[in-house]
Amino acid sequence: MDALAGLLDGPRARGAFLLRMVMEPPWAVRIADRAPICLMSVRRGAACIVPSDGGEPVRLGPGDIAVVRGPDPYTVADVPGTPPHALVGPGGVCTTLHGRPLAQDMVLNVRTWGNAADGGTAVLVGTYLLDGEISGRLLDALPPLLTVPADARTRPLLDLLDAEIAQDEPGQRVVLDRLLDLLLIAVLRAWFARPGADAPAWYRALGDPVVGTALRLLQDDPAHPWTVASLAARAGVSRAGLARRFTELVGEPPMAYLTGWRLAVAADLLRESDATVEAVARKVGYSAPFAFSAAFKRVRGVSPQEYRASTPGGPLDTPGESLGTPQDSRDLPDQQGTLPHGRPVRKLAP
Repeated sequence: MDALAGLLDGPRARGAFLLRMVMEPPWAVRIADRAPICLMSVRRGAACIVPSDGGEPVRLGPGDIAVVRGPDPYTVADVPGTPPHALVGPGGVCTTLHGRPLAQDMVLNVRTWGNAADGGTAVLVGTYLLDGEISGRLLDALPPLLTVPADARTRPLLDLLDAEIAQDEPGQRVVLDRLLDLLLIAVLRAWFARPGADAPAWYRALGDPVVGTALRLLQDDPAHPWTVASLAARAGVSRAGLARRFTELVGEPPMAYLTGWRLAVAADLLRESDATVEAVARKVGYSAPFAFSAAFKRVRGVSPQEYRASTPGGPLDTPGESLGTPQDSRDLPDQQGTLPHGRPVRKLAP
């Protein structure tokens, strides 16, 4: 499992937050949800993403796709300079800038939200709610904001996601999660394949017939008692040849990479599962829990138990009046005003 697969594998990819935002200019929404990664694509009209650090606004036209890395806030607007009229905070909580709840006021349909049902701008939004150590290796290689222009590879995925996002059929959540996964993979592949791309070393190395083979072996089965000799035998080269080539392309020797990968997998397991430290140690190739704990503390600065105790459930696990929950539901809003992704909710008067 490489870092691109790791981003989309397991609990991190389940229950992604998706909606269609429909707006009539002038409009602007301040996004401060601290999501680790958000994908946006304009279906009609145009939109601008305005970074909070004073960077140049980025304009998106139909079919263009942007990937925004959190947790810094940003603004999505019709044009730069339009003052935000809504604020989206952690958990998808939507309010005015003065704190008045807005979510119910702006519900238009199933997973559809905005200020006008027939607005001139429609934007698909998909947010991954959790990240992890494995996916962090990928996210760390991305800029805060990247864009990929419309092309023939992503257009069919966008069309299908747009058609499915307003449906509420059995298994809809899984369908939407997987479509978002496919779209994100296509976008990141296109980003790393562009001329002059500064792809991370491990990503480039995956394309090497020798080192790529060794990387996949290490990533797919970190519990195996790998040695340079066993990796070299599987890759069909000498030990010295593999060690030299691996270090040149990846930036560290095979066994150092394996240790880092094992501890990254372990950190995700400690955060996302109830497995004991002993069970986690076995899953990542340590026969003795003491040796695992010592290695973990040497690299992380805390023991596995301390790491688990200090890890929050997720950056977006905040209750409140949200744009929607990440699960299929046919219920009406609950007493706290949390909106489901189910059937349309009657739009309330302001």
